[in-house]
Amino acid sequence: MEIKSEANALLSQIRDYQSQIADSRNSGISETSNRGVENSTSFGTEMSKVITDTLNGISEAQNNAYELSNAYQAGEDVPLTEVILEMQKSSLAFEATLQVRNKVLQAYEQIMNMPV
Repeated sequence: MEIKSEANALLSQIRDYQSQIADSRNSGISETSNRGVENSTSFGTEMSKVITDTLNGISEAQNNAYELSNAYQAGEDVPLTEVILEMQKSSLAFEATLQVRNKVLQAYEQIMNMPV
């Protein structure tokens, strides 16, 4: 049941990010053209913060999995299932990040190859 609650927490976090992005887009549309540069800077700053927070979370998950693995190997009272679960979570988070990076690079390449 712990997995279900963690999955719900992750889904909640994703929905929060989506609503933040939607709010940023909506505020950018309703602002005047003079404030367009400020909105894009604000959106860029917010996006940078979201990406940084996400990468920090992934790094923490990987460090947690590494520490649990070492504790288990050292003979501490850590259930093997917990070690495997944390390793899988960290692996899944890394793979998802890698896929997002690949999609962003692909979009960038498509934009750069567009005729002007």
